[in-house]
Parts: sequence; C-alpha cells; structure tokens
Amino acid sequence: MRAISEENASADAEYDEVTEIAMTAAADLQVATSEAGFSSAEIRAGFRIRTHIFHQLFGKLGPCTEITESSETFPKTITINYGEGCKCRDGKFRKGIVILNFTNPLHTPGAVLTINLKDYYVNRAHIEGTKIITNLSTAGSHKFSISINKGKINWSNGRGFTYEGSRIFTQVQGIETSTVNDDVYEIEGQSKTIYANGIIVVKKTTSPLIRKLSCAWVVQGIVQIAINDRILFLDFGNGDCDNKAILSWSGGTQEITL
Repeated sequence: MRAISEENASADAEYDEVTEIAMTAAADLQVATSEAGFSSAEIRAGFRIRTHIFHQLFGKLGPCTEITESSETFPKTITINYGEGCKCRDGKFRKGIVILNFTNPLHTPGAVLTINLKDYYVNRAHIEGTKIITNLSTAGSHKFSISINKGKINWSNGRGFTYEGSRIFTQVQGIETSTVNDDVYEIEGQSKTIYANGIIVVKKTTSPLIRKLSCAWVVQGIVQIAINDRILFLDFGNGDCDNKAILSWSGGTQEITL
C-alpha cells in the first residue's frame, strides 16, 4: 500500500508540475502583453504583442530547453522542447515536448489552455495525457479548473497506470503581481487511478491543498486515499517546503517521499 500511495503522490506531483510550467509560460506572456501596452480587447482583435522573452520560464527550467511560439497573436501555441533530454534547474531530467495551446491570455476569464505531452519523460517516468486549464475567474477572484484526460504513467520497471482527475485551483496570494514566485494556490478535487492488476485508487481532498509556486511540492493539506476498500490519509504538513508527507491508516502512520 505504501508503494501505491507513493506512486500516486508522485503522479500528482508530476501533473501539477506540468501545470506550473504552463502557468509560468502564461505569466511571461502576460508580462510581454503588458509591456507592449495592449489591452485584452486589442489582443483578441489581433494586435501585435511581444512574447519572445520567457524570462521566468527559462529561470524555472534552465537554458537546456528550446521554447518557441507559433505567432505573436492569440490563439497561439507555445512549444517547450527538451530534445533528447537535459537536467533542469530543479534537478530533474526531462526529455520530450510539452505543447501549450492558448485560446487567449490565460489571465482572461473564459480563456482555455490545452496541454499536450509528446514523448515526455521526467526522470524514468513516461508521462502521457491531455491537460485542460479553464479560467473561471470573476471580479476579485482568480480561479481555474484543471482536468486530465487519458493520463498514463509508466516507469522503466514496467509498472504503470491510467490516471484521470479534475481539480479547482484558487489563487490566494500573488494576485497583484506578474511574477509567479509569490503565487499560492488552494487546490481541491479528486482523481482515479487504475492499475493493470485491477487495483483502483480514488483520491479526494478533505482539506484544501496549499501549493506555493516557489516550492516544488504541496506544502499543506490532506487527501483521502481509497485503495479498493481500504482508506488512508495523506497529510502534507504545516506549510514547510519539503518532499515529505505523512501517510496514515487505521492502526499506523509512516512518512513517505513525494
């Protein structure tokens, strides 16, 4: 059960990381748009904007990636190409391609960002699927729905599973700035994982997860994990930035690595 719980926590972390990469690209686009001096209405009308500098994204991933854009107006596609692989600033080895399709700047209410993964690997994990981010924001509130379709993760040891889930991300800090390092999100939702051997894992948040984009891991919150008919809980701690969490069940607890 511990191995399954750790694998699921790792899967959540990798899919969340793809979201953070996309959010960072979106923030860079927002800065470029602002610097060009155009309004959202002008962007939708097709005005030229400057989006060739992805300062924050390069800062997060490192110089070993190639980042290109399809056009200077929306809708547009941003392609992040790791090629045959490289070690990024966070110490993880990545290869393959992440494709970001924007309908509009992501900070625009109603905007949709579709993320596709092509031959994408993080360390030894092959990660597949389509992620869709929709801006649900209203006046004074930054909120996004995020769903994963046809998710699949395979490890080099042959283990793997299919993965689907949906979450709501509500920004609670960093709304006033264009940088992503001070952004903090509350996350609520659920996911379902199906292993080839028939094991089914269903997870849902019982206390909102807290994700600081300045940290590589969830720092707070509780998730209920149902593995077939067994119930466990995963507690991410008190807000400290680390890769540890406490897994508990009837009669026991154990620290796991995310």
